[in-house]
Amino acid sequence: MAEFEYGPVDLYLVGFEGDRPDDGSLEAIRELIEGGEIRLLDFLVISKADDGAVSITEFADVSDEYGFGTVELEAIGLVADEDAIALAEGIRPGTSGALLAIELVWAKRLASRFAAAGGIVLQTERIPAPVVNAALADAEEE
Repeated sequence: MAEFEYGPVDLYLVGFEGDRPDDGSLEAIRELIEGGEIRLLDFLVISKADDGAVSITEFADVSDEYGFGTVELEAIGLVADEDAIALAEGIRPGTSGALLAIELVWAKRLASRFAAAGGIVLQTERIPAPVVNAALADAEEE
């Protein structure tokens, strides 16, 4: 079977008020890591000042504070500073965002199986959870 070293990677830019993610979000990430469902490849905190100035904080600088003391990033630098700055456009002044590069472990296994069988993933598309839930709620009302 073809075995990939890494599976598909999703980039999540999660916005929040203040200068750090909330405890519930951090706990959810830790649970998924501990459960083996995801691998955290890279993690940056991007803050945008009221005047629009952008600052980027590396995972190593906040890992203990955020409760990730034993977590080792698998691919530090996967998200380049240029990428982070470009993604910072989506952050409102006076707020921050956590930029996570997450490997979907189950998708790695699936991609390896497809490759071993000669299949090629031509495209994937993600429908965000709020969109799915709203569409299905609307369908139920009809």
